[in-house]
Amino acid sequence: MTTAAAERTAQLPQVAEPRNPGMDLDMDWVRGVQANTSAIERRAATLPGRRSVKKAHQAAWLLRAISCIDLTTLSGDDTEARVRRLCAKARQPVAPALLEALGMERLTVGAVCVYHDMVAAAVEALEGSGIPVAAVSTGFPAGLSPFHLRLAEIGESVKAGAQEIDIVISRRHVLGGNWQALYDEMHAFRAACGAAHVKAILATGELGTLRNVARASLVCMMAGADFIKTSTGKESVNATLPVSLVMVRAIREYHERTGIRIGYKPAGGISKAKDALVYLSLMKDELGDRWLRPDLFRFGASSLLGDIERQLEHYVSGAYSAGYRHAMG
Repeated sequence: MTTAAAERTAQLPQVAEPRNPGMDLDMDWVRGVQANTSAIERRAATLPGRRSVKKAHQAAWLLRAISCIDLTTLSGDDTEARVRRLCAKARQPVAPALLEALGMERLTVGAVCVYHDMVAAAVEALEGSGIPVAAVSTGFPAGLSPFHLRLAEIGESVKAGAQEIDIVISRRHVLGGNWQALYDEMHAFRAACGAAHVKAILATGELGTLRNVARASLVCMMAGADFIKTSTGKESVNATLPVSLVMVRAIREYHERTGIRIGYKPAGGISKAKDALVYLSLMKDELGDRWLRPDLFRFGASSLLGDIERQLEHYVSGAYSAGYRHAMG
């Protein structure tokens, strides 16, 4: 993938694929899903060494990674001023001089992700940019608020202008094997989102087994999820390569059976450029080039962008810059 190729697909085609209409819950399919943990872990362990991209190719892959970042702030001390600064960074994630040296005219991140209270500020700050606002919802991160309030929260965020809603599932449904309850919950969340795309956060670090991850992924897709996402970023274990391998293979199987492409979002703990390259190579190997675009792949990250900028500056200048030169806002 060259720098020029990265530029052609860097801008977000927000609705480049048909929405996932979902399907009836197929319990035979769900029960038939298994996960060979030892084989999955062996395969995942080979991923960091399978592909090595250098020089111009690495720069192009890193530019693609930037276009797939959901630039995120989910802190209790978030302010509208902080969100506006983050949105300015989303509009111009890399210094203009550096972009020019790389042969890029314009580059933006995939989305800006915030709590509901910050949606209006983010929408205003991103007006005219084409960058969508994603809101975490449904009692994020635990998902334990009353169900009617979780539905209402989705509605309020959509009304405020959020184009994407990151919902959290009820982990107890997975841990108890109550797949009908998980399906019904996800189906209701999907309906409440209306035209807004919905990302289902599985909180994989709390699901116990890789088989649970695989089955929860499948049920959420059956119920209409447009994306499946690993984590809230608040769990003790967030995105991992074994979990990602299980989830992307569930996406592949769903596409093979239905013809519908579902997006994937690893989130939490991805902070280094080299990690981004591994996840991009995983997507290319398992799902193909179509899943290397921001309408089907996102990183949930905040600090990742700064490290990618440092690597790009090293490519252009031959020297690493200090981290403070690439602040988020």
